[in-house]
Amino acid sequence: MQKIQHPSNNGVLGAPAGWDQANLPCGALPITRTQLSDLPAVVSYWRPSADELAVLDSGGAIALWVLGVTMPPVNLSVEGA
Repeated sequence: MQKIQHPSNNGVLGAPAGWDQANLPCGALPITRTQLSDLPAVVSYWRPSADELAVLDSGGAIALWVLGVTMPPVNLSVEGA
């Protein structure tokens, strides 16, 4: 999937402090700082490729990877054009 710009984007996240770019590159991520049910939230937008859409259409799944030893509260959704 490719990260994409969205009209609501109002910020950019970079690699965390001390990140080893040589070991695992981490580029800038356009984000939207917002709220969800009165809680602060950060949203990034992604678009699957044609190949990824074909995998999903044939029953494949989306995998959410979070580096570390636990998973923070997250949400996946589909947004219209």
